[in-house]
Amino acid sequence: MQRIFSGIQPSGIPHLGNYLGAVRNWAALQRDHECIYCVVDLHAITTWQDPRLLAKQTRELAASLIACGIDPLAHILFNQSAVHAHVRLAWICNCVARMGWLNRMTQFKDKAGKDRENVSTGLFVYPNLMAADILTYHATRVPVGDDQRQHLELANDIAQKFNHDYGNFFPAIEPLIMGPAARVMSLRDGTKKMSKSDASEQSSINLTDDADTIALKIRRAKTDPQPLPGDVAGLEGRPEARNLVGIFAALTDTDHAAVLRDHGGQGFGAFKEALTALLVEKLTPIASETRRLLDDPATLDTLLRQGAHRAAAIAEPIVSEAERMVGFLKL
Repeated sequence: MQRIFSGIQPSGIPHLGNYLGAVRNWAALQRDHECIYCVVDLHAITTWQDPRLLAKQTRELAASLIACGIDPLAHILFNQSAVHAHVRLAWICNCVARMGWLNRMTQFKDKAGKDRENVSTGLFVYPNLMAADILTYHATRVPVGDDQRQHLELANDIAQKFNHDYGNFFPAIEPLIMGPAARVMSLRDGTKKMSKSDASEQSSINLTDDADTIALKIRRAKTDPQPLPGDVAGLEGRPEARNLVGIFAALTDTDHAAVLRDHGGQGFGAFKEALTALLVEKLTPIASETRRLLDDPATLDTLLRQGAHRAAAIAEPIVSEAERMVGFLKL
């Protein structure tokens, strides 16, 4: 089986967009891949994090991933900072990568904005650490969204330059496209992605929301005065309607057309009731398991510690050989 690596920043409990856009796909990949999944706490501190919250949010995310179906025994789940091989290879990647390559990274430009001179250098070289994360395990496949494609191309550029300069060692990395990703938008503004940074708590559904909270958020979700259309073309220019139909489609593994065949012509009141029932059915088991894991932090920490040991067992010989190849004295 091919080896997959992927990481996610510890921002606490994931929301519905995280789940439908990425996490549930991670769980599905376990069927026919060797999977290494990482809570990337090193990446998190490229922007300032409250130290009191970072460890808490790391545990919350790890618990949520397990609750969503990530198997920490059959595969590997750990927090990035626990495996020191990542930062060792990241320094080599810093020295192999070219400034011009990093200057072309559009995500840095977007995040830094006009305040480029005041952001951390970690944010600038973050793509090199991402490359090291993957190369540390000789992973050959990485599930990516559109916003990470450029970083994956950079990882391949770094691998190729290392191979050219020191000898063939790192394999090519293949982007793993999971088909059309569920793009979940804000419940308060269908033109913006669902995000934890949104000022309104009503804009997103968290995976630990209870049934009453889910019902309230869906009931208050922004819509328009017209009933649902009978076909997909009727969603044009109706972002909030498209978003709710898209959520229903993603949760039922269908498409917009199938949802509209069943619900077209309905007012939003009836459709929201159906969507609420579906969300409660799908998310309640995840919420219950997440809470169970968080109520037993010692067991959760043990699972992460065991994952880090297993990850290090793979990473250590690979990174040690890369260090030997660049000329580091290995005593």
